[in-house]
Amino acid sequence: MHNLALALAHQGIEVTGSDDVIFEPSKTRLAQQGILPAEMGWFPERLSPDLDAVILGMHAKPDNPELLRAQEMGLQVLSYPEYIYEHAQHKTRVVIAGSHGKTTITSMVLHVLHQCGMEVDYLVGAQLPGFDRMVHLTTDNAFMLIEGDEYLSSPIDRRPKFHWYQANIALISGIAWDHINVFPTQDSYDDQFRQFIDLMVPGGSLVYCQEDTKVATMVEQTERHLKKIPYTLPNHEVVNGVTYLETPEGMMPLSVFGPHNLSNLAGARWVCQLMGVDELDFYNAIASFKGAAKRLELVKRQGTGFVYKDFAHAPSKVLATTAAVRAQFPNHRLVVALELHTYSSLNPAFLPQYRDSLAGADQAVVFYDPEALAIKRMDEVAPQAVADAFGHPGLLVFTTPKQVAELFYSINIENTVVLMMSSGHFGGLDLSLIGSNH
Repeated sequence: MHNLALALAHQGIEVTGSDDVIFEPSKTRLAQQGILPAEMGWFPERLSPDLDAVILGMHAKPDNPELLRAQEMGLQVLSYPEYIYEHAQHKTRVVIAGSHGKTTITSMVLHVLHQCGMEVDYLVGAQLPGFDRMVHLTTDNAFMLIEGDEYLSSPIDRRPKFHWYQANIALISGIAWDHINVFPTQDSYDDQFRQFIDLMVPGGSLVYCQEDTKVATMVEQTERHLKKIPYTLPNHEVVNGVTYLETPEGMMPLSVFGPHNLSNLAGARWVCQLMGVDELDFYNAIASFKGAAKRLELVKRQGTGFVYKDFAHAPSKVLATTAAVRAQFPNHRLVVALELHTYSSLNPAFLPQYRDSLAGADQAVVFYDPEALAIKRMDEVAPQAVADAFGHPGLLVFTTPKQVAELFYSINIENTVVLMMSSGHFGGLDLSLIGSNH
């Protein structure tokens, strides 16, 4: 939402906003553009009839006083995906979807387009080096590249965001049950992707991961008139900790690693080619891609020790990320920490989905904050229930930030890779200090 506000302000549109709390870096970035609210809270009296639109984020509730006032006044209230569609309805919409990998693939495509000097509108869910903001809107660009999130559009629009976009070109990276609070069964979750395909523009192109059986079956069964383009894991090898990709011009070193990232790269290549990028130009550009923020991001190297952070929180992402680091560093000790932070991950009915997801770790830690359960009005979860669900021998289950800090600040990271996975921040843990007290 703050990136959208910055993009609109950059267009010369007058933008105001409200929230009850704004975190960094959003707070500073909004202040620099002069659009940070003077005070936090909701002020329905500030809404006026001359507003062209009210864009509603997921953080608000249906009874939000500003929302109620806007509805009472008959103002146009849009979810942000609805606004994005309104903006891009006459452009070629390229939508990257999937339970995992969509941020990385979108980032890879945007990186390649940028390196090739191709200007497009875009919406990406993570910060990329070299980009000031991750939403960019123009009246001139022919394409709009969109990370297609399957979560709800707004508190009053229960459609998944990616249903709005009606893709001309789409990619589906994989389907693994997520967002149990919204999609209580696997089938209800899967059905959102079927609808996403059904909503594509007739004659469009659908790129998909052939190795994901669920995706492949869904694509093969659709009756939509679409060009279907499968991709698989490309040929590669790992030599002395560096991943080399097989290309028409020989083996090329990459800055990213892991089968999931290589698979993402294969999908990104097809999307770029559909957007007009030559295959060799793609390979030349992707060689310098270092990843999106919090996607297997190296935050510290100390001698033979490494500390990575990753946004992974869903079981499939945790498994893939752990396996990728294990394969890249086969001779290092691997210490993995996972923070259970979302509605799904803290749900006792969903916890068994994490079984064996940390199997590649020599030492594993799971952290969750019982206060988060109370805030979300969820039932308590016992540490032993978490340990039983994961099934990892010797798993440590922590429930306070102090426990996490004491272990990781004092850990010996020599010949060790520490992998911290969370969509939160481990109770304020400073990742740069991991291993500093040893």
